[in-house]
Amino acid sequence: MASEKTPTPLGSNFIRAIVDKDLEQGVYQSRKWAGSPGDAAHQAAGQPDAAKIRTRFPPEPNGYLHIGHAKSIFLNFGLARDYAGVCHLRFDDTNPEKESQEYVDSITDAVKWLGFSWENGQESNLYFASNYFDFMYRAAESLIENGHAYVDSQTPEEMRITRGTLTEAGKNSPWRDRTVAENLTLFREMRDGKHADGSLILRTKIDMASPNINLRDPAIYRVRRAHHHNTGDKWCIYPMYTFAHPIEDALEQITHSICTLEFEDQRPFYDWLLERLAEAGLLAHPLPKQYEFARLNLTYVVLSKRKLIQLVEEKHVSGWDDPRLPTLAGARRRGYNAAGFRLFTDRIGVSKADSWIEYTILEDCMREVLNEGSERRIAVLDPIKLVIDNYPLDSNGKSQVEDCFAPNHPLKPELGKRVVPLTRELWIEREDFMEVPSKGFFRLVPDGLVRLRYGYVVKCTGCEKDANGNVTVVHCEYLPDTKSGTPGSDSIKVKGNIHWVSVTHAYECEVRLYDRLFKEAHPGQGHTEDGRDRDFLTDLNPNSVTVITAQLEPSLKDAKAEDSFQFERHGYFVADIKDSVAGTPVFNRTVTLRDAWQK
Repeated sequence: MASEKTPTPLGSNFIRAIVDKDLEQGVYQSRKWAGSPGDAAHQAAGQPDAAKIRTRFPPEPNGYLHIGHAKSIFLNFGLARDYAGVCHLRFDDTNPEKESQEYVDSITDAVKWLGFSWENGQESNLYFASNYFDFMYRAAESLIENGHAYVDSQTPEEMRITRGTLTEAGKNSPWRDRTVAENLTLFREMRDGKHADGSLILRTKIDMASPNINLRDPAIYRVRRAHHHNTGDKWCIYPMYTFAHPIEDALEQITHSICTLEFEDQRPFYDWLLERLAEAGLLAHPLPKQYEFARLNLTYVVLSKRKLIQLVEEKHVSGWDDPRLPTLAGARRRGYNAAGFRLFTDRIGVSKADSWIEYTILEDCMREVLNEGSERRIAVLDPIKLVIDNYPLDSNGKSQVEDCFAPNHPLKPELGKRVVPLTRELWIEREDFMEVPSKGFFRLVPDGLVRLRYGYVVKCTGCEKDANGNVTVVHCEYLPDTKSGTPGSDSIKVKGNIHWVSVTHAYECEVRLYDRLFKEAHPGQGHTEDGRDRDFLTDLNPNSVTVITAQLEPSLKDAKAEDSFQFERHGYFVADIKDSVAGTPVFNRTVTLRDAWQK
């Protein structure tokens, strides 16, 4: 299996510079931690927080994590690790119609797989936004009582029209000046299920003329009758994400709330809300601060949750863990590993500038890690039979069996060697024989010499063909004194070296050759001839997976799920975590030995 090195701190970036400055100035030194999240009174009863910083990874449990989330996980958990802090895993489960326990489980599995934990001694920092619904409701009433929120009776369409545009100010709702008493009554009626879904909405009262459209009285609570995976049917009103998220950060004493650039315009509301609640005595200073970094834009994949759901639901892939998907579950099944993702995250860095990252960088990181950690094995993916006509037979007319020795890792002699049995009949790659060789072809050709890797030099004597002229068997003779590792191995110089497995001992195995899911670097980019947006599905690669029956060296029969190997000459392969069973592993190609997409 591939091994991983002890993690070292990731390279410097602008977020680390902010953390360094905050620690130097003691910005969060006065924080107190009572052992669990809580409001100002709860925090006041706590002890000085032993964690220098607190970060959080806050996925919404409405899908599987993808490669972009890996960048965020390494950033948030990595900061906590390197600065003697704590990172919380928090599920932002404020949208019950799209969330499920399946997604919760898949997310916790992915974080653990990448090597991180939300445990801090006896302190477990696994949280759910829904655990704070009572406080959020109290916070909403506080905003109403202090004149910062009102219940709006406009329809969604009316709200859209009166909100204005990026160049035109919005207009005040006709319900904006309702009294505090009226707003409290209506909001409590919303809570008690006395109003239909979508009929009323609670909005903050900020500035409908603000150039930042996110400050034009944003909605913070809506009526929605939906069963929640955590709170059941207790609530028929649910907070909006932009309202819930800053409150969650404050209750959990987060110091650095790190998110992607699309939330930059939401930061003024983040700060406004927390200050209003601190003024009301519900939250304590110092309050969290939000910082944004550029999300991952990766060629040849789609990271949109909507598009990933479409691929799964329309069965363009076999499921969320299909090895062609950029989900972490799919990447793990493909054979990508945590060390490779860590190297990738370090290599691409963290910045505020949006840019596209070539998929080849991710593949190169995986190659680099797998090359160091993966033992070598022999596999013949497109087999044709090679018969050594002069190889000795025993008294029963059966082939002699001879041990050849292959290193488990050419750069790690301490891993030793393994036995590869040699017999009269072998499987070789079909491409390693040419009856009429092209220029520069140095493998098996009539009357030509080639070395059987770890074995003997052989001379090709001819071939057999079927009725259609296709080669079915290649014949050769071996030179007995030329075995690798013996004094005579250098007596004859050859230019070609081919790999093989014994027909008698080979493990016949299903192997899946995975390639990129999309054939275009930017799926769906551009327009059709009639001016419509192109459908990203038109860029699906029809050759993204090929299933073959290969002949593998016998030791691979004992491979366990998720064991990774380099198949010599072919690339890196992993025993499928889902379909492999003891004694009959199935292998997936993780990545080729070199980029096959270079042009």
